[in-house]
Order: sequence, then structure tokens, then C-alpha cells
Amino acid sequence: MPKNKKLSLLVCGGAGYIGSHMARMIAESGHDVTVFDNLSTGHMEALKWGKFIKGDLRNPNDVAKAFEDSNYDAVFHFSGLIVVSESVEKPFEYYDNNVTGTINLLEAMRANGVNKFVFSSTAAVYGDPVMDMITEDHPLKPLNPYGKSKLFVEEILQDYAVAYGLDSVCFRYFNAAGAHPDSLIGEAHKPETHLIPNILLSGIDDGRKLKIFGNDYPTPDGTCVRDYIHILDLCDAHLSAISYMENKEGAHVFNLGNGQGFSILEVIKASSEVMGNKIEFDYEPARAGDSPRLVADSSKAVRELKWQPKFNDLREMIETAYRWHKKPAY
Repeated sequence: MPKNKKLSLLVCGGAGYIGSHMARMIAESGHDVTVFDNLSTGHMEALKWGKFIKGDLRNPNDVAKAFEDSNYDAVFHFSGLIVVSESVEKPFEYYDNNVTGTINLLEAMRANGVNKFVFSSTAAVYGDPVMDMITEDHPLKPLNPYGKSKLFVEEILQDYAVAYGLDSVCFRYFNAAGAHPDSLIGEAHKPETHLIPNILLSGIDDGRKLKIFGNDYPTPDGTCVRDYIHILDLCDAHLSAISYMENKEGAHVFNLGNGQGFSILEVIKASSEVMGNKIEFDYEPARAGDSPRLVADSSKAVRELKWQPKFNDLREMIETAYRWHKKPAY
């Protein structure tokens, strides 16, 4: 983030999990933040920082209104549908929201002379990995419409850089986890599809049974292996991207992860230790579109963005999430 310069930043999807933490970090860094969200999956209670504009990226008139009275220095885009299994069942909704909505946003940026863009992509663009530690030059073969929709946008951003001089950073997230340590904001999806919240909620609510999808993957214990990164480390990288684009033109891509892979059973064990009680679960058939193992090589982000994750311990990430889920604010 440029020093000694107050920026005006638009956060699309700022009422959601990652977006609300991003809006808070921007505000606490001394910059102006505007949140644009349709509240379809976000929460009014998470809108505690900056100005709020309600609207939908699929409606160009809504998007145009978000730019009417503001001169943004950059745009952060978190307004994506993210459920892999749902994307297989409802591809139109995913392409409409994640691709068409993004194009509407990019066109509004062009019309208003804003040329810095930070996009939340996903490790799902890689598909089944052919290397243990996935680098940014891994083959791109997404297995589901969710991953395809994100890859389409990455390709669009390459074209916009060449044709229109749009500077962008795409972050390929692995698994965002945890909550702000003060528990004022956290992860609250309905329905909840992410592993760590579902583990914790099953431990908090005796009537809620945890489901594990698949136990015959080609991994050491048969369950999927994932790389978890704390939400604040994720947001910190996004701020670093703004500084990076001050000196680097074009479209850029970075992985964001911790470089450690944990199986579902390992995450259950760590969560059980944090909560102090045993987690019961049932196995269900594997879901369509899930990769067996996704672990990041994030050395490019460390090297080029001067970024370093601070939450390296899985239990510490789970503890911040547990404090939130015990007494959620929304």
C-alpha cells in the first residue's frame, strides 16, 4: 500500500466473509472504503466500515451508480458465487454472476478511468494437481463451472491489460480460514459449506452431524488435503497488491496459501483439540468436482509482494474461528 497517500477503494462483496475483513483492514489502514454488495450472501451486520451501496453486479445501472460520486484509486472484487457442488448443478448462475457481473464491473471502471483491479480467483483453476506444491505455472484445467468461471475472468483481465491498459492482480486462494481475533466479524455462510466452520458448528451444536465427502481419495488417509490461509493474511496480501501495481503494469497472478497440506481428518483432530471434545462425523459419497490435494507454493507472492503470512499454525487459525462461532455477531 502506498505510504502517506490516502486512497479511495471500492470493495465489491464487502458484506461477505473475505470482503468484510478487507473493508475493515482498509479503513484501519487510514483509507476510504466503499462497499458494494447485493446482500444475497453477505450480512448487514458486517457493514461496520465505510460507505455502503446496495446493488448487483449483474445490473449495469447498479454498477454505474456505485461510481457516480466517487473517484476510486482501485477496486477489490469479492462478489463471487463460490460453492463447487452448486456450480455443477447451476452453471448458468455461476457464469452469469462470476463472469457477466465482472465484465459489467470492468466496463464501469473503464468508463470512469479506474485502472487498478484486485480479483479473488481460486486454486480450483488448477483442477487435479500434477505437482505436490502448485506454482502459478501449473496447467490450468478446472474441474467445475466455479473454477472455469474464475479462469475466464483471469483470461479477460489479460485481454483488458493489453487492450485497455488495465492493471490487475489475481489471487488464487487456497482455503481461507479463521476470523478476526476480536470476533467482531467472522465467517457466516448460509448454508455453510466450508470445512472448518462445519466442524466447529457440529461440535457446538449436538444436533448437527458433520459430513465428510469421500474417504477413498489418493491421499494418505483417503480424505482431501487442503492448504489453509488465515483471513487476515489473505487481506494483507490484497493491500500489498495496490503498492505492487504502482510499479508493475499488466495482469498478474499469485497463489495465496501457507504451503502446508492438511487432510480433513487432520483438521478434525486439530479442531477437536481446540474445542476439547470429540467430533463425530459420517462419511458421504465424494462430491463432483473436488480435487484430492491442493497445496500452494506461494513463494512468488512472498518474493514479489513482500508479503509474509503471520498465521502459520493451523490450530491458531481454528482458535480464531472457534471464538467467532461460539458467539457469532450475525
